[in-house]
Amino acid sequence: MTRSHRRSPSPSRRDLLAAALALAAAPLARAQAWPSRPITLVVPFGPGGIADLTARAVAQAMARTLGQAIVIDNKPSAGSIVASQAVAQAAPDGYTVLLMSNANAVSEGLFRKLPFNAVRDFAPVGTLGFFDLAAFVDHGSRFRSLAEVIAYARANPGKLTIGTISIGSTQHLAAELFKTAAGIDAVIVPYKASGAVLTALRAGEIDLGFEILGPFLSQLSGSTLRALAVTSSRRFPSLPEVPTVQEAGVRGYDVASWNALAVPAKTPPAVVERLNAAANDALRQAEVRQQLQKLGVRAQGGTPQELQALLASEIKRWAGVIAEAKIERQ
Repeated sequence: MTRSHRRSPSPSRRDLLAAALALAAAPLARAQAWPSRPITLVVPFGPGGIADLTARAVAQAMARTLGQAIVIDNKPSAGSIVASQAVAQAAPDGYTVLLMSNANAVSEGLFRKLPFNAVRDFAPVGTLGFFDLAAFVDHGSRFRSLAEVIAYARANPGKLTIGTISIGSTQHLAAELFKTAAGIDAVIVPYKASGAVLTALRAGEIDLGFEILGPFLSQLSGSTLRALAVTSSRRFPSLPEVPTVQEAGVRGYDVASWNALAVPAKTPPAVVERLNAAANDALRQAEVRQQLQKLGVRAQGGTPQELQALLASEIKRWAGVIAEAKIERQ
């Protein structure tokens, strides 16, 4: 008696299509379930500074939107390297986020070798805000305007002294760019910290200081310092009488520090979109905008594509400034 053998029926086109759709839908389903646990926001700066306070203000509002806590993890280091490496090597699941800044753009041109690539190893989420630097003098300085400073420097090559924090910082590079753009010969004196720049200005050790505007606002109201100009292309809202560097006659000069959010490359696009939407929603809230304004930060969100373009342009610009100033790569 012969036993009959039945062949297993081959999958139909409908079965194959259903399987393919199920596979395609799986990442979307996971993204829709995200976040199911707290998110870590890695901040490359110490607690209490502008970047840290910006991150905390925005993260608190984002947490309400996303329904999960956002935990701040401060990892300060030169060039934001430690924090950036930690995020670049994290799982691309949206649970580890980097507070990116212009320090990431500067580091690409300042360091010979980095353990990550700022463009390749991160997926941009969006900007959070921009904050001005300013050119400061002591309240009793003979210089009443930045135009006077430039005129003096041109008439006395090598005599003007400009104080900033450490070589390669945004403040230092902003001063180097100012020298080039204004066509002056001046001596830049680096200090270890912003407080040392303030002390040097007050003591008359330097003529001019380039510093982040926000932390020095109290010095202006207390008649300790005077701001001769802000570095961005627009005047600072609470200092409408202070011109921009461009208005002082330095054409094309536009420098602002910025903070943004980024995640590891290969993070699902749907997760990036949700993070972006939550960040932009936070930045539209009046309470958050007021908190940032007190820090000297202009709240400004955007798209991942806009952040990608900003990062690329900033890398190119600061690499040029570093080369022009003949700063040795670290």
